[in-house]
Amino acid sequence: MKKILEFIKSVRSEWFKIVWPSRDNVIKTTIMILVFSGLAALFFFIVDGILNALVGWIF
Repeated sequence: MKKILEFIKSVRSEWFKIVWPSRDNVIKTTIMILVFSGLAALFFFIVDGILNALVGWIF
């Protein structure tokens, strides 16, 4: 039981050390993730189309 209480105290002390990002920072990084995910999807769509056409031309 003593170890459990020590663990809970340790978790609580670490919880207060967390630095949460600001709202602006969260919005900016979310937009960056969406933009780069879209660019990656577009890139793979184009590469897939090229490879599909190449395989269709070969076979």
